[in-house]
Amino acid sequence: MRYFYTAVNHKNKKSHGSINAETKAEAILRLQNEGLTALALTSGEAADSAPKSVWNMELTGNDIHKAKVSKKKLLAMMNQMGVMMKAGVSLPMAMEVLIDGEKDKNFRRILSEMNRDLYTGAPISETMAKFRAFPTIVVNIVHSGETNGRLDTAFQRCANILEKEIELGAKIRGATGYPLFLLFLTLLLMVLMNAIVLPNFSMIFKEFGADLPQITVHVMSLSTFITEKWPLILLTIFLLVSAFILLKKRSVPFSRAVDRSLLKIPGIGPLLRKSYIARFCRIMSSLVESGVEIVKALEIARDVLPNRYIKDQLSQIAEEVKVGSSINASMAKFPVFDALLVSMIKVGEESGMLAETLEKMAALYEEQTDESTKRLTRMLEPAMTIFIALIVGTVIISIVIPMFSMYNIIK
Repeated sequence: MRYFYTAVNHKNKKSHGSINAETKAEAILRLQNEGLTALALTSGEAADSAPKSVWNMELTGNDIHKAKVSKKKLLAMMNQMGVMMKAGVSLPMAMEVLIDGEKDKNFRRILSEMNRDLYTGAPISETMAKFRAFPTIVVNIVHSGETNGRLDTAFQRCANILEKEIELGAKIRGATGYPLFLLFLTLLLMVLMNAIVLPNFSMIFKEFGADLPQITVHVMSLSTFITEKWPLILLTIFLLVSAFILLKKRSVPFSRAVDRSLLKIPGIGPLLRKSYIARFCRIMSSLVESGVEIVKALEIARDVLPNRYIKDQLSQIAEEVKVGSSINASMAKFPVFDALLVSMIKVGEESGMLAETLEKMAALYEEQTDESTKRLTRMLEPAMTIFIALIVGTVIISIVIPMFSMYNIIK
């Protein structure tokens, strides 16, 4: 059990921290061995339920164990720790350097608590595991580095993984950024036309009694419906989006069906599949190279992927590997993993170079993801431009045709 303490040393200097022990008496004894006298000692459950000062409360809550940290911040930490470990700096000293240079209040608190744990003799992987900020893969790689005495290499591997994750995410966001901007522009254009332009022309057409063609009638009807029923439209959209998000989080069958459908969307599906496989191969390579057991590595890599459909397949693969099946034989049963990946994993397993093979496959799929991203961007840009042109053209035609009729009436 974890106990949170307030204690003083022989100089009567007060300190706070936490310590692992079987019983309260053992926790007190461990503190005494470290030259500390306990003033207050509470178990983890009691500490969590204790009232918190309003001055310490933050937007993310006072429980920093649940706080999130950006990948860029984690990347900077892993790079710094890797360099300092390689230079022979002690862990507590390295943590002090990080704490002094950290400006983010939440992350500084996380590092400070980790440092207190390190002074009590806890392994750094154990201190990391307490916080949501550190992904499971980082904790396991660091734990492996502690086991084999190569923490510098472990931190560098973590940095490499985070760097690749950031690069891959940036490429996908870059590919979807411009099309999403065009989509937003289209929606804004439709709102302005329906709220300002079309109602004015509708009044003009009614005053002149112009004979309206069907395209104008439909456009004007749509404009009237949007302007009169916009609260209902917004409420419906909000309810549908909320229901979708809720079902995606709570219903496993629904989430699986949605994620499976995403992989079948032309253009987008193959891009997502390649990006997921690239992440899987990169993470598996780092875990296997760090000495993590294969089944556990499969489970960690599975949990990193956001797609429920692929996660379920990896769960089945992990179960089969558990009972003695090879990774490639289990993967071959699922079409989402292509023949090239299965073949290369088979070569890696038979040659004893699984980590190296997975790393090469990760590089290959990352390159393919980059190419697919550029190709999708090239396709979406003209498609969105044509879509905007069709909308604007339809509105213009629906306005111009009745105006010719009005001109003939006036003439």
